[in-house]
Amino acid sequence: MPLYMDIHTVESDDFSVEDVVTAHMKDLAVQQKFGVIQIKYWVDTDNKKIFCLMEGPSKEACNKVHLESHGNTACNIIEVSDDEYNLFLNIGKSKNDLAHTISNEVDPGFRTFLLIDINDFSGKYKHYTNQLYKLLEQYGGINIAQVSKGILSYFVVATNAVNCSIAIDKLLKSIPDKYEYKLTLVTGSPVDEEGKKLYEDTKNKINIISSIGLNGKIYIDEITKSILEKVPNAPKINSKTFKIVDTANLLLLEKIFTILKIQLYRPDFNLEKLNTALGLSKAQSYRKIKSITGFSPNKFIQELRLQQSLKSLKLHVKTVAEIAYDCGFNSPTYFTRAFKKRFKILPTSFIKHSAK
Repeated sequence: MPLYMDIHTVESDDFSVEDVVTAHMKDLAVQQKFGVIQIKYWVDTDNKKIFCLMEGPSKEACNKVHLESHGNTACNIIEVSDDEYNLFLNIGKSKNDLAHTISNEVDPGFRTFLLIDINDFSGKYKHYTNQLYKLLEQYGGINIAQVSKGILSYFVVATNAVNCSIAIDKLLKSIPDKYEYKLTLVTGSPVDEEGKKLYEDTKNKINIISSIGLNGKIYIDEITKSILEKVPNAPKINSKTFKIVDTANLLLLEKIFTILKIQLYRPDFNLEKLNTALGLSKAQSYRKIKSITGFSPNKFIQELRLQQSLKSLKLHVKTVAEIAYDCGFNSPTYFTRAFKKRFKILPTSFIKHSAK
């Protein structure tokens, strides 16, 4: 039978782990009636959320167990593969099905994702990648994948993720030239109230935030920051190294990227059309986008196109001309000129270096 995971948001002010244990025992008493097996559950007391992992014939059957046992039905239920469960959630221990971390604390299910976005324009520093993996391992990071942007990992403990990002920042700052990087940290729960995949909202956020960044910065979301504020002796978040992306700015970014996902690749798409879609004046758009991204709106649009070209060039599938048009440039000549001005290297040279 397939695996399912749900999310419950508790409205009551009186919420404790003991309450959830009691509700889980009621689930166990009726689960057989619906052909469901309760496997493990995670309790997030700070945000009043519960996540249950079950094996069952359908989502409906899983929900009926909760409905009959205590009436607290799920806000959302998603199907989860064995591989996903083993990668993200099969850690630590479970005591009577209640998830605990390796350090024996109740596991809330939250994970902090770290995306290391790297571009080596000289082709001389690929050996640093091995050092990045060593640092991830040293701080308890678990590698998810080598993605087009770089390396994506997650941490069970948010402070470990931040300390790791600080160590990586120090390492990469030692590279003398022709190397760009940005680090993005986002924390989230395994199931969201509207998502269809495990950690879907968290992965979406980290992809959006990582697309805005300036070279040599660590970007961190508000949830990660709030977790650190509750931890004694947590690393200090200073403005010189870190940039906080708060909820309001993240909502604006999500709106911008929803528009750009369709429009960015059209040569006639410009700032005026972006402002109209956002419902902002020219002055409002400039102020908001500049404060979040560090770029003026026009430069921001061009930067996104150039960053997209880097990902495409690394794939070694299309020609420079094809990539130029795909990324919304009017001509390969203009693209090459803009690329060289921004990265101090020709696209053809970047292809050679990234292939080494």
